[in-house]
Amino acid sequence: MAPELATLPEDPEDLRQYCLQLLAELDEQKQLIAKLSHELALFRRYLYGRRSETLDPAQLLLEFANWVKAMNEAAPARAEGAVETPVSSPAPAPPRPRAGHGRAPLPAFLPRRRVEHPLPEEQCTCAKCGARLVKIGEEASEQLDYQPASLVVTEHVRFKYACKACEEYVVTSALPAQPIDKGRPGPGLLAQVITAKYADHLPLNRQVDIFARHGVALSRQTLCDWVAEAAHLLAPIAHDLKQSVLEGKVIQTDDTPVPVQDPERPQTRDDRLWVYVGDKRPADIVYDYTPTRSRDGPLAFLGAFHGYLQADAYAGYDALYATGRVVEVGCWAHARRYFWEAKESDAARALGALGFIQQLYAVEAEAKALEAQARRALRQERARPVLDRFQRWLAEQADIVLPKSPIGEAVSYARAQWTALTRYLEDGDLAIDNNASERALRRVVTGRKNWLFCGSDEGGTRAAVLYSLVATCREHAIDVWEYLQDVLERIPTHPNRRRAELLPRNWKAARATAQA
Repeated sequence: MAPELATLPEDPEDLRQYCLQLLAELDEQKQLIAKLSHELALFRRYLYGRRSETLDPAQLLLEFANWVKAMNEAAPARAEGAVETPVSSPAPAPPRPRAGHGRAPLPAFLPRRRVEHPLPEEQCTCAKCGARLVKIGEEASEQLDYQPASLVVTEHVRFKYACKACEEYVVTSALPAQPIDKGRPGPGLLAQVITAKYADHLPLNRQVDIFARHGVALSRQTLCDWVAEAAHLLAPIAHDLKQSVLEGKVIQTDDTPVPVQDPERPQTRDDRLWVYVGDKRPADIVYDYTPTRSRDGPLAFLGAFHGYLQADAYAGYDALYATGRVVEVGCWAHARRYFWEAKESDAARALGALGFIQQLYAVEAEAKALEAQARRALRQERARPVLDRFQRWLAEQADIVLPKSPIGEAVSYARAQWTALTRYLEDGDLAIDNNASERALRRVVTGRKNWLFCGSDEGGTRAAVLYSLVATCREHAIDVWEYLQDVLERIPTHPNRRRAELLPRNWKAARATAQA
């Protein structure tokens, strides 16, 4: 006999209470097992599965159609005369057009090197009559080749002048202003080091090896000093870029951890890089570094900003919303992710929610090419009914699902954020999600996997400055190296009152005008 049976209470009421307690404990254990199984599934997918959250339409139709049928059959009879549109399963997405076959032509601006291949002399006679062959045409085929980049030494020669009459006056011509005073790197080399690290994700120690292959020995500390000097020169332009973002109507934001070395700790600490994406098109993008993830970072950056702030549900933004100057806009991509992650534990409900959200994004795909007013009208007509049905469905599920289960947390998040999530219906200039800021953070995440950590708080601040210019150039389809080389060459003598000319947006416009 099991030892527990000897301790069972004999009184019926006590036994009943004991059983109720065991059932409650069993229920808690089931919730814990479900939660741990869900976390294990997420961990396995993180290690071995696809990161994409793309949903197969066939899977959605299979589960969602059955769920809709069951829901409609179980729905209570409608009041006489009431008309309600039944929930319908979404139509399958149209197939993507297949990419064309064949090789794309090589760019015409690339330099060509003609290599001729004549027939050997012994093959220049006719195989039939023996007469000499005459060239009647040619066939050309192109091959793309590569020549390694090269380092060059610019020798600045200054001439000395003297007065032969008095033989006492000597003057030397001035050296042009350089990005780094008395420094060896030219603007092109500085631009290359910055572009390689912050655009191509090559850490400085790898660049040291690359320069060594060219026969030039440079230490990692030397490159660090060059990057620091360049970031100091470019910081005012990044500040102007920040002002451009703050002047907009809508800002999207997100953050990601950045490991930073701390001499007082045996390991790195996790600091933060925040991204702020403006509403101009193409967008201006600014990064900000903070030692912690406290609300002080967004409060200090956004300052007196008036407008819409689109972000996740991070509580640190609440102080901004409390001022009344900043209006919260939710992100459907974040809400969708909760249901996507709950798909492993409760496929029917999770796929039902994903079906609703997919209908919202189908409306956005149609509204993408419209002006703001037309986009708002389309959302009110097409997305509002879907959101109303989704809201009722969430209210029904909240009374059924376990609050601490993955699907329960997804339902709770959507209901708690409902006002912010539906605010995009009010203004056509608002987006349905803040994926633009998440995309902007990808370059930081990719770089972080290579350079691993920042050496100090100053290094984090420099990274924010340089990432701001690199990301904005990429957004504006500007060659990062070309922009940095030109700006670093001009900035030592560029008038401060005309600093706005060096912003990527204005720089590109001026370059296009000059080339027209």
